[in-house]
Amino acid sequence: MDREQQLRRYWKETLRYIFILLSVWFTASCLFGVILIDQLDRFNLFGFPLGFWFANQGSLIIFCILILIYVRLMNRLDQKYDVYED
Repeated sequence: MDREQQLRRYWKETLRYIFILLSVWFTASCLFGVILIDQLDRFNLFGFPLGFWFANQGSLIIFCILILIYVRLMNRLDQKYDVYED
């Protein structure tokens, strides 16, 4: 496999990771924090309605976790395709 094909596969995997992580982000922030807030408010988490928690704290926590996951995934992918920086 030549270098151009490797880079295409690298970009394809990068886009797949981004799509998956953005889907999780959208679900946590927009879907749970805005659209489904009334249904989630029936449940409590740490004494707060779950919809309120997602809108104020949960989406931020999930966003920070997604950043860490993205960094780990991309570092592994960079190593796999030999495009990492020292």
